[in-house]
Amino acid sequence: MEPGKAAPAPPSRRTLLAVIGVGALTPVTVLGAPPVAAVPAAAPGLDDPAKKEIAMKLVSSAENSTLDWKAQYQYIEDIGDGRGYTAGIIGFCSGTGDMLDLVELYAERRPGNVLAKYLPALRRVDGTDSHDGLDPNFPKDWRKAAQDTVFRSAQNDERDRVYFGPAVRRGKADGLRALGQFAYYDAIVMHGDGDDSASFSSIRKRALRTAKPPAQGGDETAYLNAFLDARVWAMKQEEAHSDTSRVDTAQRVFLRQGNLDLNPPLDWKVYGDSYHIG
Repeated sequence: MEPGKAAPAPPSRRTLLAVIGVGALTPVTVLGAPPVAAVPAAAPGLDDPAKKEIAMKLVSSAENSTLDWKAQYQYIEDIGDGRGYTAGIIGFCSGTGDMLDLVELYAERRPGNVLAKYLPALRRVDGTDSHDGLDPNFPKDWRKAAQDTVFRSAQNDERDRVYFGPAVRRGKADGLRALGQFAYYDAIVMHGDGDDSASFSSIRKRALRTAKPPAQGGDETAYLNAFLDARVWAMKQEEAHSDTSRVDTAQRVFLRQGNLDLNPPLDWKVYGDSYHIG
């Protein structure tokens, strides 16, 4: 300051000027301070509605050989994998407990529904591939129930509670973007979670032996490759799941392309069939 001159008065206010554009922020200017660089908005996770729709289609291509996942509420058959009947939008199984949970929820929301009478049988066959007490009319009644919006909503809610929600939360906690969150989701759909060596948690633990996720300071691509390697190992432990194309010609394709945000267009194959999301 020059002798004899008073210090300039401080600004009466500090003005923030920010303009929010689509998908980005412009620099923020503060009077008396240098410009601050913009921070790009985080890409949407798998729970973003558009990304979730992609996830449903990807799983449906593997589970039902179609992208029309909403047509699968009425699906039911025994695919010979030792889990009894497989049915609905995510493959609820009479032998693994998730079908029982679903039908119990439906009975709470729609007492006396067409499937409620099968609850004692579903409790008996849980943990087995038996159809005892279910044949011959359970498949027909399942398809009838699928016309009820209450049953369809119950399927959505159980899918999210048991599979989608846990997978997305774990993926975000590991610092993974949409593709990684989907890899978790697809794994938990097929393998469930638990203590056995082929469960989702065991697959993740196997991957952690060789790579770390971003939340632990690791490289996301390297970790996802390790996770998919562990997933393939788990699939090959079961004859019914030994075709690994849902990983090899789908998820790995997106990973090799560097499409960690699972942005369309997407092209992949499952069991030799080609699919496209534009």
